[in-house]
Formats: sequence, C-alpha cells, structure tokens
Amino acid sequence: MDREWNDSQPIYRQLRDRVVAMILDGVLKEGDPLPSVRNVAAEYRVNPLTVLKGYQQLVDEGLVETRRGRGMFINTGARSLLLQGERQKFLGEEWPRVQATIQRLGLTAEELLNGANHRPSSDDAQSKPADSNPSEEERKP
Repeated sequence: MDREWNDSQPIYRQLRDRVVAMILDGVLKEGDPLPSVRNVAAEYRVNPLTVLKGYQQLVDEGLVETRRGRGMFINTGARSLLLQGERQKFLGEEWPRVQATIQRLGLTAEELLNGANHRPSSDDAQSKPADSNPSEEERKP
C-alpha cells in the first residue's frame, strides 16, 4: 500500500479504498487475513481508531468478516461483489464522460482499439512524418 495520504478525503476512506484495490488486483484473496489494526497504524503512522473505522466500512459492506480473537478476513465472494459495484460505478459515473470525450474528438472504434495497443515512444513524439507541413522557422532561408 502507498504510504502517502491526500487531503481530498478522510484517511479511513483512503485506507478502505486501498484494501478494495488490493482485493480487486488479487493481492488479497478470499479467506486471506487483513493486516492487523496495530500493524497498519504503526506502519502508516495513523491512529488505530482510523484504521479500525476503515476496516469497519469493509465489514459493513460485507467484504470482510471479523473472527473474534483471530482478526479480520476477506469474505468469500468479496471480489465478485466489488467487481459488480465497480463496473456499475464506472458505467454510471465515468463512462458518460469518456463517451462524451470520444464523441467530441470524433474517434472511431478502430482508432480506440489501435490506440490502446499503440503507446507512442519518445522517438515517435520527437520525429515528424516526412509529409508534415514545415513550421515557419523551418521555411525561413
């Protein structure tokens, strides 16, 4: 997990989001224990109550279960539940903006697919195609 916190949202929420990302990325799998509240608090230099609040959100969402005396563990089906929620969130919140940008730029499906597979290198950015128009300075004798 990243050790940096930003001011845009509370630390407990950022902590919750980082655990969610770890579950989605497969770093934490179903049945895996979460790091202890004390360890996380010490490692990231935050109050243990802040960590507990972030973890409690995961419990409230049904992603994590508390086993008395043993700790907190990722629930079965947590990743599926998260994927479903994240997909809905993307389609409802982010996709409309992405789609509007695609339409504004007049991009075709082919251009989008080819663009996703082609990452410009620094050489591409610095070199100009032979048929490009020369700049004013290049035209001066």
